[in-house]
Amino acid sequence: MLQRTAGLLIAFAIGVASIAPACAEAPYPNRPIRIVVPFGPGGFADITVRLLGQKLTERTGATVVIENRPGAGGITAANAVIASEADGYTLFVFSSGIALSKSLMKSIPFDPVTAFAPISTMALFDLLLLVKADSPIHTLKDALEAARTNPSNFNVGTINPGSTQNVTGELLRASAGIPMTVVPHRTSAEVLTALLRGDIQIGIESYAALKSAIVAGQIRAIASSGSKRSPQQLDVPTLRESGIDAAVDGWNSLVAPIDLGGIPVTGSPEELDARLKSDVAMWADVVKKAGLEPM
Repeated sequence: MLQRTAGLLIAFAIGVASIAPACAEAPYPNRPIRIVVPFGPGGFADITVRLLGQKLTERTGATVVIENRPGAGGITAANAVIASEADGYTLFVFSSGIALSKSLMKSIPFDPVTAFAPISTMALFDLLLLVKADSPIHTLKDALEAARTNPSNFNVGTINPGSTQNVTGELLRASAGIPMTVVPHRTSAEVLTALLRGDIQIGIESYAALKSAIVAGQIRAIASSGSKRSPQQLDVPTLRESGIDAAVDGWNSLVAPIDLGGIPVTGSPEELDARLKSDVAMWADVVKKAGLEPM
């Protein structure tokens, strides 16, 4: 999949270079390509794009610079990309979290549907509800019973506010009807530390982000967020199978800022565009169900 995505990126970027201002240099690429990630190091998006960057370097010889800009629901990172030249040399890792920002925030300085040219979906993912290995919690039912008994001391850890992980935590809280606290952290590593230290009772993260801790037996999954069971954790039931009527399927994609020169279109960008528009509507329903007030 990553090789196919790298090929789409090269084809797209060449197309952008051909419609960019006359000052754009050719052939493409002849200088470093910057990819801005709206999350901290070590998370699913960061891991995915670094693998993609390796493939892109192998194919083109270009240096690929990964720039992590976590926080503010991805808005800060997105603004930095929008302000850059639309020449194919600055790209953005767009996630399902950006799609939900349209409903989660009172106002954002751009329209996520029109501000970027879609290139390709990089990966689809679900999220795992994780507990410390020696936790007495073995199922989501156990977790909810513990939270219901002592909600003030039951915390759910996620990465930054506005992320898919964070809103999934809020959705769990609202769907269960229990006033547990959802605690945001800057990075996946901080979520793991909090879980191992006992500061949080559940962590919500992707398998890729905390794979080493799962494989090492430090933490274990009690449920997954997706509409289907996680392919890496087939023995772990989904939220719906565990009695919570909710499902969250996340995704990450690669996009670029656009200008009035035009938007390169192939089958894959069209699919990504359709997914984004669908998710904006879907996340509006999720935010409403979770009882979240726009920030």
